[in-house]
Amino acid sequence: MLVKRASTILDGAWCYIGGSIEQGEKAWEAALREIKEETGINEVTLYSSNKFDQFYSPEEEYIYMAPVFVGYVDSRQHVQLNHEHTEYKWLPIQEAMETATLPGNDEVLAFIDKHFVQRTPSPFLRVGKEKSKG
Repeated sequence: MLVKRASTILDGAWCYIGGSIEQGEKAWEAALREIKEETGINEVTLYSSNKFDQFYSPEEEYIYMAPVFVGYVDSRQHVQLNHEHTEYKWLPIQEAMETATLPGNDEVLAFIDKHFVQRTPSPFLRVGKEKSKG
């Protein structure tokens, strides 16, 4: 799923879900929270991808770096976008790579395709409260 941003940061950009880690939160907990806050989706099988996403903001002079997580969801779950986004699209991986706005997002999506779409992910990368199941 890609979402179209509607905020001062990356307004109008098509990207995957992202956000900040709150005080006392683990990165994977932040990933689950952001998915729920931004889309309303709360049934997610989450994996650490073992990859990081990054970009540099020349206007605000910072480098954003975050671990990438891969969430498997049933696309029939009801999506309710919050105020941060105007649209969403469920896309095949190749179309997602062509649609993502920021350079580098396509490389992250290609990595996800190779390790999480074309292959079954390693159970060692599974994270989240339901880790012990499966």
